[in-house]
Amino acid sequence: MRERKKARTRDALIRSALELIAHKGYEGTTVDEIAAAADVSQRTFFRYFANKEEVALAVQNMVEAQFLAALRARPAGEPPLTALRNAALASWDGVGEAVTALVPIDLHVRVYRMIESTPQLLAAHLRRLAELEEGLAEEIGRREGLDVRTDPRPRILVAAFSGVMRVTGKVWGENLDGDMASLRRITSEYLDQIGPALAEEWSKYGGVDQKA
Repeated sequence: MRERKKARTRDALIRSALELIAHKGYEGTTVDEIAAAADVSQRTFFRYFANKEEVALAVQNMVEAQFLAALRARPAGEPPLTALRNAALASWDGVGEAVTALVPIDLHVRVYRMIESTPQLLAAHLRRLAELEEGLAEEIGRREGLDVRTDPRPRILVAAFSGVMRVTGKVWGENLDGDMASLRRITSEYLDQIGPALAEEWSKYGGVDQKA
């Protein structure tokens, strides 16, 4: 029961933070306001989050952690890019439920856009992505029996994959009617374009509708 209560308090702080940030902006929102909206003290806030930045990025961090876990769960025989692609698509199923159980999807989309347009949040988000990419590269190296310190291929593959995922997120975030189903669809379509995008003769391949 104690763990459930802690989880409810943490979730309430995240919801309150995102609602305030979406309404007032990141700079215009204070830790005191977040704590008050969640009906807890400032001291309680700091038991769960180190600062305002951490709570603002909590949902994104959850999504990234689920993706890394999904990659680790992929069958050993899958080729590296296939494993990354399947992990991304598999993780969206659980991620969609986890996000919508925590905050309305439209609120998640609005905060996602705000992260992209707020220098402090964007810098923190990119730092987290760099850490995630290193974790993904190490996992690919482990799966393939490679040392990422001496073999650049896992990091190169993850860099290409992550670039596609960032484009996917940007396109989805710009869609006012975006939902988790459309994110999964766009992700699948864009990842399928990695091969054609690396081909020398683009005219042989069709494009992807960016409003998909």
